[in-house]
Amino acid sequence: MIYAVEKLLRYGVQRKLRQSLSRLLQVAKSCQDTQHQTLQRILGLNRDSDFSRDHGLNAVGHPRELQRALPVGNYERVAPYIEQVKQGRCEALLGPRNRPLMFALTSGTTNSSKFIPVTKQFLADYRRGWQVWGIRAFDAHPILHRSSILQICSDYDKFRTPTGIPCGNISGLVQSMHNRVIQRFYAVPAATSRIPDSRQRLYATLLHSLKRSDLGLITTANPSTLVQLFRVLREDAESLIRDLHDGVKASRFPDGSGVAPDVGANPRRARELEQLFDRTGQLAPREVWPQLQLAAVWTGGTAAAYLPMLRRELGDLPICDHGLHASEGRMTIPLEDETSSGLLDIQSHFFEFIPESEHGSDDPVVLLPHELEVHQKYYIVLTTCSGLVRYDILDVVECTGFLGTTPLLKFLHKGSHISNLTGEKLTELHVLQCVSEAVRRFGFELGEFTVAPRWGDPPGYVMLLNRDELPVQVCRDQLGEEIDRLLGESNVEYQEKRRTGRLASLSVEPVPEEAWSRYVNSRYAPLGGSIEQAKHCYLVPRLEFVEEMTTVSVT
Repeated sequence: MIYAVEKLLRYGVQRKLRQSLSRLLQVAKSCQDTQHQTLQRILGLNRDSDFSRDHGLNAVGHPRELQRALPVGNYERVAPYIEQVKQGRCEALLGPRNRPLMFALTSGTTNSSKFIPVTKQFLADYRRGWQVWGIRAFDAHPILHRSSILQICSDYDKFRTPTGIPCGNISGLVQSMHNRVIQRFYAVPAATSRIPDSRQRLYATLLHSLKRSDLGLITTANPSTLVQLFRVLREDAESLIRDLHDGVKASRFPDGSGVAPDVGANPRRARELEQLFDRTGQLAPREVWPQLQLAAVWTGGTAAAYLPMLRRELGDLPICDHGLHASEGRMTIPLEDETSSGLLDIQSHFFEFIPESEHGSDDPVVLLPHELEVHQKYYIVLTTCSGLVRYDILDVVECTGFLGTTPLLKFLHKGSHISNLTGEKLTELHVLQCVSEAVRRFGFELGEFTVAPRWGDPPGYVMLLNRDELPVQVCRDQLGEEIDRLLGESNVEYQEKRRTGRLASLSVEPVPEEAWSRYVNSRYAPLGGSIEQAKHCYLVPRLEFVEEMTTVSVT
């Protein structure tokens, strides 16, 4: 009886989600009208806030009126109002029917996290975007409708504001709100995300997931998380089998709050995995979970660097990008596997776009979504129901086409990760592509690295990496020369600056493993930053960075 009820409820949910997908495809035909309605809804929600009154937004009813009332801005403009919300004065930024459920913490590009309000309406829009993505993916891979899901996300309640508002990761809040029927299909309990040590958290995630032989979907934000997960699966195979056989108490994974879930014993499944390990000498994901249908991770921008590593683990398993989304909101919804391009989510937020060449000017051209051009690059400007108005998120995207009058966009890079010593304008994606190609030609694998400028006569660029990552047989001078050559071939400005002596050749400088680990950990530590969500910086434009890394004292 229970399973019959579950099947009926699941069918009802699927029908509703297919209607949401059909609605999105329908409104894509009338992008301009839909965006106008979305803007009116958003401004209406917060019409009585201090921010709206202070910036003359109460009289705004049209996109062009909004552009005249308020210039494009950043977090600093809204930060004082958010600080008041954190102290309990929600009316500083939000309307009376639009109170915060939590604050999403961004990993950001600075040393401190940003606090992004997540309101009830914001969450509803965010969940609808995920549900539309999900029903498209599930219908494309029907086995998923009767499979379990491995989702890796972070805690939404890492700490609280003085007035008790949770602060953390929005995906953790979404997972915690699933009803009982839906939760049954998730392999890993939400509380597992509260285990603070990243390796222990991955180990516990695997223990819960290995109990399920019917796993069909693995999803998380950053592909590097799956690379780490599969590494633990291989390195700790025997221990995982033993602990799965005996079970593990919550005290094995202390999380400071006493709510980490137990892992119940499953001797039968442990014996299956032991036989697999005895036969193959390893636990590989496609063999451990033979029903696996899909992996869902970011695949655009710098995240693409991890895809070759995932392919070695997953073979020809389809990989689906789950769209451009951040703490500030969901921006795109991919409608196909194997592409980072997705349909702009015009029902959730109001969008504007600044052409890449115009960004940073005093009076930039600002376009509405239906005005974009295919193959052109733009900065996204967001207006959301959580109080962000004409907010420059510093994401650079390329228009790849249109569905109706709504653009399809793919993420390229963060605009803040651009270095420009003498006019060469290196982007993070450009650097990543050239380093990846050079490493491929030298025949070895490379994990994380960071390129940064160093001042001199002339100045130049340095690629820093963990000393243990560079094979002894690879000459770092030759590697540096190859990367330098590839940068010049693909960037005429860089080539010209090198030819004229305004830039020195790129050099490769390994740093001790301890120093590198300290740097990586420092990226995720401030205010509970999430390692699953944070993106590694492959290009840091600060001139002080190289000295900080190469002179750090290691104890």
